[in-house]
Formats: sequence, C-alpha cells, structure tokens
Amino acid sequence: QVQLVESGGGLVQAGDSLRLSCAASGRTSSSYAMGWFRQAPGKERDFVAGIVWNGGKILYGDSVKGRFTISSDSAQNTVYLQMNSLKPEDTAVYYCAARRTNLVVRTPGYYDYWGQGTQVTVSS
Repeated sequence: QVQLVESGGGLVQAGDSLRLSCAASGRTSSSYAMGWFRQAPGKERDFVAGIVWNGGKILYGDSVKGRFTISSDSAQNTVYLQMNSLKPEDTAVYYCAARRTNLVVRTPGYYDYWGQGTQVTVSS
C-alpha cells in the first residue's frame, strides 16, 4: 500500500503563487509515476501534471503549461506542484496520485493510489 498526503492549498488572489506538496509513504518505488489532478465542483477530475520518481518524461495539462511546474524529491519521498500566475479557473480540489508503473498518463482511472486532496481557491 502507498499513502499520499497533500498539503499547501489555500485561498489566494489571481496572479499569486502556491506550492503544493505530496508526501508519499509505504511501499513506494522509484519507478512509480506520480500525478497531480484537480476537480472543480460539478466537473470531472482533470490531469494537471505528472512525473516519474526516477526521472523521465514530465507531462502537463494544456491549461497549466508555462505556469505550473512539477518536481520530485526522492530523498524526501515528496512530489511538488509549483503553481504560478494563478487564475480563478484554477480553483479546485487538487489530488496527488500514484501509479505502479513508470509511465505517466492523463487518465485518472489508471492511477492506483490517491490522496485526500487539498483545496485551492483563487479569487479574482
């Protein structure tokens, strides 16, 4: 089992920055793919960004390219999502997810473990 705990969410104004963290524990592996997703009320869960622990391809959702950066710290078992130039439409619950393979994909159903989520609210 893998446990994921997100932190760093909050209420900010448009144009501000936030950094989310996802602390992983349990049976983690350097070959796992990690993803950030978000879900706004009444909407589907959307892919934000993904990375593999031991390096490899990084993917971003189209709406966050150039503004968000995903990174990982294997020593700390933590994945980060740096969010800059935040917009009101970025408001959502942000979830961290892990996949038992080294391939990042955009479909939430292919991820095996999920955190509880952290709320990000961006006011205009």
